[in-house]
Amino acid sequence: MRFKSIKKSLFCSLFIFSGILYAQDPLGSETVTVVKPYTPSVRDASKIRQTPNRNDSVSLQKKEVKYSIFSVPVASTFTPAKGRATTVERERPPKIYDNYATLGFGNYSNVLAEFYSNLEIDRSSNFGIFLTHNSSQGGIKGVELDDKFYDTELNLNYTTRNRDLSWKAEVGGEHQLFNWYGLPENNILEDSQLAALDPAHNFYSVYLGSDIELYDSFFDKAKARFRHSGDDYGTAENHFNAEGLFEVNIADELISTKIGADIVNGTFDQGYVSGNAYDYTFLNFNFTPSLLILRDDLSVNLGVNFVYGMDMEESDNSFYIYPAVSASYRLAGDYFTAYAGLDGGLDQNTYYDFYQKNPYVSPTLMIKPTDNEYNGYLGGKGKLSNAVSYNLRGSYQSQFNKALFRRNYDASVLEGESYTYGNSFDVVYDDVKTLSFYAELNVDVNRNFRLGINGQFFDYKTDEQVEAWNLPTMKASLNADYQITEKWYTGANLFYVGERYDQYRSISLSTAPETVTLDSYFDINAHLGYRFNEQLSAFVKGSNLLNNNYQKWMDYDVQGIQVLAGATYKFDF
Repeated sequence: MRFKSIKKSLFCSLFIFSGILYAQDPLGSETVTVVKPYTPSVRDASKIRQTPNRNDSVSLQKKEVKYSIFSVPVASTFTPAKGRATTVERERPPKIYDNYATLGFGNYSNVLAEFYSNLEIDRSSNFGIFLTHNSSQGGIKGVELDDKFYDTELNLNYTTRNRDLSWKAEVGGEHQLFNWYGLPENNILEDSQLAALDPAHNFYSVYLGSDIELYDSFFDKAKARFRHSGDDYGTAENHFNAEGLFEVNIADELISTKIGADIVNGTFDQGYVSGNAYDYTFLNFNFTPSLLILRDDLSVNLGVNFVYGMDMEESDNSFYIYPAVSASYRLAGDYFTAYAGLDGGLDQNTYYDFYQKNPYVSPTLMIKPTDNEYNGYLGGKGKLSNAVSYNLRGSYQSQFNKALFRRNYDASVLEGESYTYGNSFDVVYDDVKTLSFYAELNVDVNRNFRLGINGQFFDYKTDEQVEAWNLPTMKASLNADYQITEKWYTGANLFYVGERYDQYRSISLSTAPETVTLDSYFDINAHLGYRFNEQLSAFVKGSNLLNNNYQKWMDYDVQGIQVLAGATYKFDF
């Protein structure tokens, strides 16, 4: 109760005090009554004239000028010409001839001959003939056996094209002759034995094949080829391979499927020093589906390779799964594109492939496929300018049963066949892992000059063999072409092959085989040509211009400086 009384008293006091303050009128105060609010105004200003008045005692008046025109009509015969668009002066395109023949001769009795003819059957069909021959009568210094060789091939083909497809069929034959002239340096043969030794080895091959490509079909293209190979030592081989590609677009993505078959069957009439024959038959079938993804600068191909291999002689079947993945990404437009991939496959080895790589093999080889477990690579490519492009790549590959050429052991004490004197090569298989680096640079200065340089380094790791026989540690090459004038042209090819390893073995020695290092070699080849007219031209080719007496294969010296001159004539029937 007391608290409420105090509160009421305080409220009344404040009310009375405020009223006193309001009613108080201090001395000397004055009341001002506002009758009208103040409205400011701007006084009239004199506008400055743009042309001031002159206060001059002398004033001159301008004289009025009158103009008149003396018009006389003039007769004119001018008629404007109609406008005409400017045309670009076109160069006459060079005439393309359907046939040509080349013939050249050189030292070592070298002969080069080529003939090509393209016969037009109708507007969409053509028939072609191609004949090539390359031979030499030999004459390498220091060689005790005949070292001549020749290689002749004839190819007949038929091609047809229309709006829906293109189709090609071909048939051909090949005859090659090489001599086992690479006897070991320490051979024990007498002159009479050397005279009686016939080192010639003849190879024969016939083939037929067909390719087809469809333009508006999910079945994109296919090819098939059959080849029969043999030699004059009773070797015979049949090889058939076929491959087809199917492509279909689903949701703007490309899905492709590749199917193929590779079948080889052959027989060797005898072993290296025995009369036992050897037969082989392998059937490989592959199925490879893949998905191609394109996103702006990114390209990815995702696939897998399924292979079923059959060894019919050993009744051994195997199933393989290999990766088939690749990708590329343009990081800096055309200047730099990074790419990578991982793939593998089952490679079918054949007798024909072996003697194409090394014509001095014996007709006693072991044939089986190579399992490429995987090959991974990473690299970058692009253009430094419009004229300069490059490619850099590093890779690592794992292979089972990789084929390696190794020289056969010397069995001259047995007086066997012409290839059993340590002068032929065998094929051995081993598991090999390969690390390699590759670099390439191409320069297109203009239409008249082109230059290409590349190099590759290898490092091998074998499982059972002492070395990776006859595989180089380095390879490099340079290719250049220069159009000097309208009529003169030239070019050069330089290549370098690093050290390789082989092995000397003898059936009469109880010591361990001796590993031999084959020196690296450098070779320069060049050519110079002159065009008399559109049809006739002459050329000169030089090989091994440094006259290096190197060995591509152990104890097989190559020919020295080789110069070959000839002419080419183009014509129409």
